[in-house]
Amino acid sequence: MQRILIMKKIHLLCNAHLDPIWLWAKNEGIAEAISTFRVAADFCEKYDNFIFNHNESVLYEWVEENEPELFKRIQKLVKDGKWHIMGGWYLQPDCTMPSAEGFLRQIEVGNAYFKEKFGVKPSTAINFDPFGHTRGLVQILKKTGYHSYLFMRPHNIVGDDTDFIWKGYDGSEIIGHSMWGGYNCARGEVTQKIDRIVEDAHDGANLMLWGVGNHGGGPTRGDIEYLKANMEREGFNDLEFSSPDDYFDDIYNDFLDVPSWKDELQHHASGCYSATSLVKALNRRAENSLAAAEKWDTISSIVTGSKPSTERFKDAWKKVCFNQFHDILCGCSIMESYEDVKESEGYALNIA
Repeated sequence: MQRILIMKKIHLLCNAHLDPIWLWAKNEGIAEAISTFRVAADFCEKYDNFIFNHNESVLYEWVEENEPELFKRIQKLVKDGKWHIMGGWYLQPDCTMPSAEGFLRQIEVGNAYFKEKFGVKPSTAINFDPFGHTRGLVQILKKTGYHSYLFMRPHNIVGDDTDFIWKGYDGSEIIGHSMWGGYNCARGEVTQKIDRIVEDAHDGANLMLWGVGNHGGGPTRGDIEYLKANMEREGFNDLEFSSPDDYFDDIYNDFLDVPSWKDELQHHASGCYSATSLVKALNRRAENSLAAAEKWDTISSIVTGSKPSTERFKDAWKKVCFNQFHDILCGCSIMESYEDVKESEGYALNIA
């Protein structure tokens, strides 16, 4: 692989991976989102060059509804370039089982929210935690304005810490990156992670994700100050608090050539695709029923001059999108969450 730059540059992507529901109920996810965002906002305001990254519009909706003053702080931080809206989807769905319409709704709902509330449209799609990724995503991502894709699982399909061109069925292309070392690090372990990536770093742009996570948390004061001290150390590799979009913009200039991949990114935890069959069946019924009902509603409104049921469909689709979350659709969440799934999918079907 031929490269232009010889300097080793490491993009430090701080995040706080937070499943809105998993081994906890939705209410606990809401509380953790508020707590995590509050701490991250404090650090963004305190440290001059620090940048926090987060995705999933559903979490921002929860903050906006429950702590509006914090939400206003985040809006200002985004405007000032201190907080980066990454990904731009509603949440991180399973990336194998939803229909094309399902994927498009994840993108449409998230993009519309972030555009309205923050005036931004991310160029890099991110799905750290799902267990596999259909090749059909390439065409969808390209045609919805994304130029790159950042993921973790499955490992070693194209090689960890690897940049590549992902080619879709229709010839669409985006740049992909299979991340190294996971999306987080345990409290106090950023020192080991940065030491290893510095040792393994190649010439040009490198990427390291960090921040306490898997149930929120994000950056710690100690981790930020350790990384800032290394940034100021003479002769150390070039470290920069950064975002996914900045990393991919950098490698566009950094690389002359990267390998290509013309297949699915599969499989991890294959058993997830046969577990909780009722949830999977409800998802497909709701997707198909809503898509058909919207078409007839549109035709009816044109013929009769009536107002289309846009808001009702939007609300129903958000229920379906939430239930496409990878730990729900794949059967990995606590059993109590599936009572909510049946009720909310039933609501969507009733709207249809």
